[in-house]
Order: sequence, then C-alpha cells, then structure tokens
Amino acid sequence: MPKRHLSQQQQRRIRASQAQSLRDAQTSLDGAEPGLVIARYGKRALVEDNDGERWQCELRANIDSVVAGDRVVWRKSDHSGVIEARDDRRTVLFRPDARGKLRPVAANIDTMIVVLAPSPEPHRHLIDRYLVAAHHMGVDVSLILNKTDLLDEHSDVPALVDSYRQLGYATTATNRSTDPGASVLRPLAHNRTIVLVGQSGVGKSSLIQRLIPDLAIRIGELSQAIDKGRHTTTAAELYHLPGGGRLIDSPGIREFHLHHLPAQSVAAGFIEFQSYLGLCKFRDCQHDKELGCALKAAVDAGEISSARFESYRRIVDAPVQ
Repeated sequence: MPKRHLSQQQQRRIRASQAQSLRDAQTSLDGAEPGLVIARYGKRALVEDNDGERWQCELRANIDSVVAGDRVVWRKSDHSGVIEARDDRRTVLFRPDARGKLRPVAANIDTMIVVLAPSPEPHRHLIDRYLVAAHHMGVDVSLILNKTDLLDEHSDVPALVDSYRQLGYATTATNRSTDPGASVLRPLAHNRTIVLVGQSGVGKSSLIQRLIPDLAIRIGELSQAIDKGRHTTTAAELYHLPGGGRLIDSPGIREFHLHHLPAQSVAAGFIEFQSYLGLCKFRDCQHDKELGCALKAAVDAGEISSARFESYRRIVDAPVQ
C-alpha cells in the first residue's frame, strides 16, 4: 500500500541523529549507557542493556512516559537503575485512555499487523482506524486473519478481508493447525519491529506463542525481572523473535479513537481517497453536505465503497470524549 517513504539519506540522518542523542546523554551522565525498554509497569520500566540483561528502572521526574520499544539512556543503581533520558522516537502508536487522553502504547515500530478472527466479529470501523493510524505514522501495515479453522461457509469475514486486499493492503491468513509456527508472520518481522493490534480474543497471544516456542520461559523471566506477576504490565511488551526482529504485543481493545488527527489527515489515511483529494469544488470541503464534493461523487459512481466512506465519516464525526 502507499505509505510515506523516506529516502536512504533521510533514514541515515535519522539514525545518526538518534545515535548522537544517546552519545551526548552518555557523555554528560557518568556511568550512563543505552538501553531498550521491554515493558512499562506503573512508575517503573524494564530496560534491557546491550548484553541482554534486564533491569528494573525508575524514571527521572523530567522524563515523560516511556513504552515498549523506546531507546533510553539509563544508569545502574545498586540492583536496579534510573532512566536519565529517552531518545527521540521514529514512530509512536497512541491510543486514548479512559479519560480520552492520548497515551503512547509502543515506540519505534516498523510494521503494524492488524489481527482479525471469525470471532469476535471484525468491525470495519476499528480496522479502518488502525489503517489510518498506520498511515499517519508512516509505517507498513498488514491484515492477518487468524483462526481460519473456525470459519464456516456463511462467514462474511473472508470477503471483508478481501475487500482490503483489493484496495492494496497486504493480507494473509493463518491458524494453529496448518501453520503451527505462524510462519506467515516471520517475513514481516525480519530485522524489523512489528506491533500486533486488534480486539481482545482475536488470538494475538496465541500468535506470539507460535512465533516464540519458549514464550512461557520468557514470561517467567519477565515476571522474575520485575519481581511481580505477569499481569502487572499495563501497556505493551516487547519480545525478541527467533531469527531476528522484535514483536510488541499491545493490549486488546474495543475502541481506538483518532481525535488527535485533523479531518484531512484521516482522509489521507483512506488510500482510495487520495486521488480525489483536492478535486472538490470548494477548497475547504468537509466531504459532508457540500456541493461539488469529489469524494461523494466517487461514492455515487461506485469508485469508492459507501461502507468505507461511512467509516471515514464516523471517524471524523465521533464526539471527543
């Protein structure tokens, strides 16, 4: 699918800037070293050092929130550590909390994988929100239909997934019986950081278990490292994948709002809209009730699906909580 591509020169500049930020922090802080945030729990974070050892770390008061995938500078303190600085993020996935305030979920993502399943029933409006968020971040995105062994001949889910394939999105399918190692995901994660998103119950945890054979051991190590139980983590967790790459598991959700995005950014995230944007009669067209709206004309002509246009309207018309 179309996405915001960076040239190799731009990518080198970004990497050089990030590396310099870390070097500067290390130079100014005695004994500081770079680290990778594995998980955030409460007021602490679990940080992995360059040797793969993990440390409980407090956050300095001037450090804003850190999440799985963040690069930080930290300093050892007895048997724990202190995070002194957080590097700039290449990308960050946000979601609103119960009060509607945006909270970071995962950082420095390369690919978002939207996980669907026959049950719970996929909702187009939630899928579209994820796709818009991926476009806004400038990351690749794929749709994975999990638990295909639960499909029946009357299911509308394959047709829904195929509608996104026809738009140009990468789609694939898997289940534990025919693909026990979740091999369809491995090429997407090669030397990259992927994040799994989707409703609770679609099988994200099952996919992770299939990708990581020793997951139970790793979860035990995580619990031991933070000296607490598995369910104390309140956000995402990062796992290193066999063969390279990283996976961030995000909490399952029912709602995913995009109140922080202006309407024009939402429209740009609907990839089939892009060739019509800027063609409306009025420059400030809201693609609602105005005459001469190119998007509405495309819907009437069958060039844009009415379901996708309705989904767009639901996003931009959603009340701010």
